[in-house]
Amino acid sequence: MSESVLASLPAERSSSHAPLLRPGNANCGGCGMSTAFQLFGRAVDGRPVLLVIPASCAAVSIGPFPYTALGAPAVLTTFGAAAAVATGLSRVARLNGEATRVVCWAGDGGTYDIGMASLSAAAERDEDILYVCYDNEIYGNTGGQRSSATPAGAATTNTPLGKVEQKKDILGIVAAHRVPYAASLSLAHPQDAIRKMRRALDTRGFRFLHVLAPCPTGWKSEPALGVELVRLAVRSGLFPVLEVIEGRTLVVNVEPELSQEALERYLSLQRRFLKSGVEARALRVSIERRWQELRSRSGPPAPARGEG
Repeated sequence: MSESVLASLPAERSSSHAPLLRPGNANCGGCGMSTAFQLFGRAVDGRPVLLVIPASCAAVSIGPFPYTALGAPAVLTTFGAAAAVATGLSRVARLNGEATRVVCWAGDGGTYDIGMASLSAAAERDEDILYVCYDNEIYGNTGGQRSSATPAGAATTNTPLGKVEQKKDILGIVAAHRVPYAASLSLAHPQDAIRKMRRALDTRGFRFLHVLAPCPTGWKSEPALGVELVRLAVRSGLFPVLEVIEGRTLVVNVEPELSQEALERYLSLQRRFLKSGVEARALRVSIERRWQELRSRSGPPAPARGEG
């Protein structure tokens, strides 16, 4: 995590708590999921949590059994079972009178695609689970194949000429279940991210957080540019930062500039976009359409929050 992001973080309530992601993990340099984990550790800040991690980069980076780079208990599950396993653990915790928060920590493959059935079922039942999707827009752990989170135009190992289909609107899909809380987080706006993480941790029922998590390996970008890429995605309007309460109230937390320059720079800093100029023009159309839809649904803008 960059020094500028760390410097802008709110202080933890206690310095005695072990980090949630310990040194010695096997994450790649510049991994957006690692940055998200560090922010989440700040938000957890001593709260009892139990992690449920499906097959993903997060599952293999913590080390082989019986060793772990995590500062909390974790259950590793099959690709499609995270929300189902978390449901059982949450219900047992409630029967035992425990205050443990059960947290699914899953990639886009285990959320958008293979885990969608159990995710939707748990959301429909309003299970007491916090589901965090760190979205690196590919199947990062198995070679960088396309997922339904991959944006149009991005080259992957099985779409070498660029993906044709648009990225799935996962936040809209989950919010349509009318869950208590669903939000998107920007790693470039850590104060807003931690506020949302703490709200999600302290809310009961099904909660969902969506984090854009740059993957230098799959995005073919420089490891040091992860936070900057997220900042450009937010500025351009490509990644809306918002929250939805009870599936009805939508609030935009960070106002985008809808900058074409930011969008072009975002694409040019990643070698996965083979024709960044053409893709920028195509994306601009979908971005403007998306923001027209969001504006029609959103309430008054939230107060501006500083970037990291």
